[in-house]
Amino acid sequence: MANILVVDDELGIRDLLWEILNDEGHTVEVAENAAQARAARLRDRPDLVLLDIWMPDTDGVTLLKEWSTAGTLNMPVIMMSGHATIDTAVEATRIGAIAFLEKPITMQKLLKAVEQGLARNVPRKVPDVIVPQMVLKESEVVALVAQANAEVVEQGLQSSQNFMLDKPLRESRDEFEKAYFEYHLAKENGSMTRVAEKTGLERTHLYRKLKQLGVDLSRGKRQSA
Repeated sequence: MANILVVDDELGIRDLLWEILNDEGHTVEVAENAAQARAARLRDRPDLVLLDIWMPDTDGVTLLKEWSTAGTLNMPVIMMSGHATIDTAVEATRIGAIAFLEKPITMQKLLKAVEQGLARNVPRKVPDVIVPQMVLKESEVVALVAQANAEVVEQGLQSSQNFMLDKPLRESRDEFEKAYFEYHLAKENGSMTRVAEKTGLERTHLYRKLKQLGVDLSRGKRQSA
């Protein structure tokens, strides 16, 4: 069993998560703000942290960024919120969170996220860009794929990617992202600067992302030649 830190300013949420996780055999510590969370992380060395985004003193994303910058983000962190946007969730996963749970949190989703998080609890250096693991639902992936295919048809560009939606979500997401960046590289004649502006990524992050996905960086220029 694991040592889990729950950080949330709502007493009811802390008590509920403590009860569920304690019943599963985990050792659970609680904190109601960032100051207590910092102390608990140093004192108890948690195997996993459940971190609320909206807190009165320091919000969860800022605390996550603080740990990442200091090089102390050596445990899985699952973000929680009832009001966060997709942009906030994506930002958190880019910083280093492995998952995002939307409140109210069902026991099934909580236990599944904790199980997956603990399975990944291996000390590692957090990369600059981390692909979100649990932000998109399967229906959202389907919608994004349909939108991308529609744009490909509209622009007269050929897509070399066939999306198999019966695959695991992560594999489908990687395939979609690769096709997405190949589409924009072709559209922008291989210009990394214009693709970075269009996709909203910093140029350095974009280059690392393309290398990670195995995108052929010369493809756009060949297609437009």
